[in-house]
Amino acid sequence: MTRETANTITIERIAELLAPFVGPVPLADPELSSIRTYIDLLLKWNSKLNLTAIRDPEEIVTRHFGESLFAARQLFPTRDSHASVIDVGSGAGFPGLPLKLWSPTVDLTLVESNHRKATFLREVIRALDLRSSAVLTDRAESVSLRANLVTFRAVERFERILPIAFDLVKPDGRIALLIGQAQVEVAQSALQTVTWHEPLPIPLTRNGRLLIGHAVLA
Repeated sequence: MTRETANTITIERIAELLAPFVGPVPLADPELSSIRTYIDLLLKWNSKLNLTAIRDPEEIVTRHFGESLFAARQLFPTRDSHASVIDVGSGAGFPGLPLKLWSPTVDLTLVESNHRKATFLREVIRALDLRSSAVLTDRAESVSLRANLVTFRAVERFERILPIAFDLVKPDGRIALLIGQAQVEVAQSALQTVTWHEPLPIPLTRNGRLLIGHAVLA
């Protein structure tokens, strides 16, 4: 996939593809333009870094941006949150960067131990002019920050990373996981001190779930 191919997707088409995920209030044109720029960068860098196995721009919109923005809509319904957010194992930047596009006032930290992927994330932040956004090139277990919200998508060594991610949640904070149905029970069993909400089906997926948990104050 070339950079020129990525440009064939219009912001109107992006808006159409995102409609099932973002609900009745569509994204504004500047936000849609940012998503198109992000897709352009993702496909450009993907040939070298293998950031995503998905090469089709429309599928990137639904699978990566759609699912991430669905989570954003549930987590920040008013879109003006000043919460701190840590995205663990960001990779290509999902769901962290779409959360920032949805709610520009959040204070976002992307945790990515791969130096080249971290460089890509910094390039996206620069290109989209995302203020109050930072990349930590480190493993999650070495991070000393804590946040109101910690997020991650299904990652390798899921059961191992769960308690590490939860340790980054501030007291009375939240953890949000974009996972498969089969991983819901695993998460609930591994983090029994968390008050879990009912898992939400992710639109246009068979088994995708958004699982949100609330840390219980000691």
